[in-house]
Amino acid sequence: MTLAMLKKGQKAKVETISCDLELKNRLYSFGIVKNAILNVDEWTFRKKTIKIEINNSRVALRACEADTINVKAI
Repeated sequence: MTLAMLKKGQKAKVETISCDLELKNRLYSFGIVKNAILNVDEWTFRKKTIKIEINNSRVALRACEADTINVKAI
């Protein structure tokens, strides 16, 4: 399951990140790493952007970026 499949209010644990090195480093800088716990705060109207909470920070990601993050719902 990818992060883009989660609904508002769901929590998940990051399992893998499958993208190019540049995006992976950007995600790592936000704290989006293996075994990190995140919460889906909100989706935009057309589901193009997702707002998540991770490590007491809020991060906005494009849906295509969220598709590269494999998670396990908890």
